[in-house]
Amino acid sequence: MAATVETVTAVPKPLLLRLREKQPVRHKLSGRQFGRASGPRKAMYRIMVTDLLKHGQIKTTVAKAKEIGPLAEKMITLGKKGSLHDRRQAAAFITDKSIVKSVFDDIAPRFKGRAGGYTRITRLGVRAGDAAEMALIELVD
Repeated sequence: MAATVETVTAVPKPLLLRLREKQPVRHKLSGRQFGRASGPRKAMYRIMVTDLLKHGQIKTTVAKAKEIGPLAEKMITLGKKGSLHDRRQAAAFITDKSIVKSVFDDIAPRFKGRAGGYTRITRLGVRAGDAAEMALIELVD
């Protein structure tokens, strides 16, 4: 008697199970991803903080404004301390070296009597193209 060979076909897993295998659950992880890998995300933060310190204000989404606010305040705090080590740390983060000089010579002395709270986020409504909530982040005076 001849044995019959049954072929086993691979049944694809449902879509939700496949997605679940590729993306681990992000329990207790802080910070936003913005659909970017860590390198491009950090580069975006550096550029946005540099622009904020250069122009005094920038218009961006609320989520990005909330992420870069503490980073900008850290740069101003380094400027207030003013040591060589602080200047080198700021230069490692800020992309434009003339802005580093500006932070230490012009911006930081303005906030000498203030203990933090150097930035303000003002909500502007939604963007027309994708209804993203927009905000103006600015240095307080």
